[in-house]
Amino acid sequence: MFEIDALRLLVAVAETGSFTKAAVRLNYTQSAVSRRIAALEQRAGGPLLERLPRGVRLNPVGRVLHRHALEVLDRMTRAERELAVLAAKDAGLTVTDRTLQAWLEGKRRPSKANLERIDAAYRTVRRRNLARHLLARLNREGRGTRVEIYPLNQSQVARPLRRVVEYRTMNVRRWDRIVEAWAAGDLQGLDDEWTTDVLPRPRFPVGPVRVRHQHRLRRVMEPGPRAP
Repeated sequence: MFEIDALRLLVAVAETGSFTKAAVRLNYTQSAVSRRIAALEQRAGGPLLERLPRGVRLNPVGRVLHRHALEVLDRMTRAERELAVLAAKDAGLTVTDRTLQAWLEGKRRPSKANLERIDAAYRTVRRRNLARHLLARLNREGRGTRVEIYPLNQSQVARPLRRVVEYRTMNVRRWDRIVEAWAAGDLQGLDDEWTTDVLPRPRFPVGPVRVRHQHRLRRVMEPGPRAP
């Protein structure tokens, strides 16, 4: 089974002809692109790309997988659009079944105002559903998840909000209130949970907390103001 992110990466590499450009497009490091493409090639049973003096291009096997990747990603995009419309109706958007069906079939497009309502409703529903799985993954039946905290450039952060930040690692065992605040979109509550319940106040990080779980770094949530 191929992961969606891996297929999206293959498409980006094919379109840009470069690991470096694909990394910039998808906000990866170049080394991460190389590792993921290598893992994808291992799963595919052989090389997918031809290495050229300047860049890369798909080989015959890669072109086959690329064609299917485009189809899968297109289906995912259409599925997200349909789910967004259904979520908006469940959230109270007033629309007839006939209009809804026309939206789903692409025969009509919602107005700008309805598109904004659809997007907001979908994000709310998706976040609520994701929270349940995220909580189970982070709590891991009481074992918790190890987090790594990195110093960030705070030059664009207001002076009263700047904190002394040092690299550190720790294991967080209970994520319930953190995830609850995140799912509710309560940024202040999320900030408070990290500063009062998880980290000593002088060491609270401004910026992303990255979680290492099963050898993967994932940006899970971003308490406090973001620094560039």
